[in-house]
Amino acid sequence: MTSSNGEPSAKAKGGWVDTAAAILLAAAAVATAWSSYQASRWTGEQAKAFSVANAARVESTKASNLANAQSQIDIALFTQWVDAYLTDDDELARFYERRFRDEFDPAFRAWIDTDPFTDPSAPDSPFAMPEYAVAANEQARKLEASANETAETAREYVQRATNYVLAVVLFAVALFFAGISTKLPRPGLKKTVLAVGVIVFLVAAVWIATFPISLQI
Repeated sequence: MTSSNGEPSAKAKGGWVDTAAAILLAAAAVATAWSSYQASRWTGEQAKAFSVANAARVESTKASNLANAQSQIDIALFTQWVDAYLTDDDELARFYERRFRDEFDPAFRAWIDTDPFTDPSAPDSPFAMPEYAVAANEQARKLEASANETAETAREYVQRATNYVLAVVLFAVALFFAGISTKLPRPGLKKTVLAVGVIVFLVAAVWIATFPISLQI
């Protein structure tokens, strides 16, 4: 549209500002919806990761309790064996030996080979021997390490969700500036407000472009 003297009218001059504002509104609305979806997805991912970590810790505790119980059995049988050995009750000593757990027996045999009753430099007990190992203890350590690793991953997911929430806020700010720019009467002010909205949108868009994406198929 032109004025009577052939120059573009003020309305025509300002038309591109309204068009740009409409484009910014649409883009910011889509970006807000996407960021909200991603925030929700990563919140779900962190919840699942924390659940896995907690399950691993429960299993680790079970394995640790089993290891403690097995160690107590080893200690009790070894103590009884020592009492029988020191009282020269060979039959009773053999009785206890036959009941040693498979994990304890190699350490006991290795300890006996050090001649502990006559050699003062020998280890104090089979429990000090490198051969003594309780598999449940190792399992507990592995499960605890796995739980810690998964919990760390969950914390990363929490941060990702938080970042997307912040992106939602930034896109909402861009939406606000785009919307308010169409209501302002002064062209210069409209352009300034719209420019601020565009800058906020572009900064947020470039920022979330670096974020990991979680999709539910």
